Amino acid sequence: MVMIFGKPLILLYGQLTLGLINGAFYALLSLGLAVIFGLLNVVNFAHGALFMLGAFVTWGLLTYLGIGYWPSLVLAPLVIGVLGAVMQRTLIRRLAGLDPLYGLLLTFGCALVIEGLMRNQFGSSGVPYAIPEALSGAVNLGFMVLPRYRAWVVIAAAVMCLAVWLVIERTRLGALLRAATENAPLVQAFGVNVPRMVTLTYAAGAALAAFGGVLAAPMNSVNPNMGTNLIIVVFAVVVIGGMGSILGSIITGFGLGIIEGLTKVYYPEGSATVIFVVMVIVLLLRPAGLFGKAA
Repeated sequence: MVMIFGKPLILLYGQLTLGLINGAFYALLSLGLAVIFGLLNVVNFAHGALFMLGAFVTWGLLTYLGIGYWPSLVLAPLVIGVLGAVMQRTLIRRLAGLDPLYGLLLTFGCALVIEGLMRNQFGSSGVPYAIPEALSGAVNLGFMVLPRYRAWVVIAAAVMCLAVWLVIERTRLGALLRAATENAPLVQAFGVNVPRMVTLTYAAGAALAAFGGVLAAPMNSVNPNMGTNLIIVVFAVVVIGGMGSILGSIITGFGLGIIEGLTKVYYPEGSATVIFVVMVIVLLLRPAGLFGKAA
């Protein structure tokens, strides 16, 4: 048996794969948070609840309408995106110009209400969602057996992250969004409807969370607590990458997933806290985060 630093190589590969999968969710969710904070200056604590709702919408589409997994990849983010737009227009926009702490408290309250309603309706144990037939089974790579669905999650998350980064950093729309965060009145003077842009940006961030929920639905039972279990770690990822940094969220999300996987191999007791230890070290050395800009 091949060993590396006293551990079987197959165990290392397995944990690295799991770390990469976790990193895909960290990157996807932290990306949505970074988009909302970077462009709206809102600390969106409801992001985990929107992630959970994306999974429940996926389950509901199949259970009540017979709509399968592949259409749900589009429909569930659209549904949650509309919900996000309603939240922004009716609640969050009233806090424009105030300290971000108010937005955090408001979205935290929204998350508690959403999770409470779903827990009351479905209970805490959750409901199952089967892996789509096209992605069932596994592939033998020689050094390990890789489930097809887990490979799909990593690929889908990476492609979505790249697409969002390209839109924000390489298109005219992204340039307008960045300009609106710097000087909204000036951008509006050029005929751009900034309030509508702000609403659509929050909706896009909510849709990203829902897309992650669709990916997560077949991996675990769809339950009201699935977002709560992730959101604290995802906030740590955003802080490490730099609040509002799109590229920082993507790189840090995947990187910390891999670090977490390695920690499970060599020091399992520390795997639950290693991300927070990294956060403390990064904040001591670079308070703005790895890719953030100092105020």
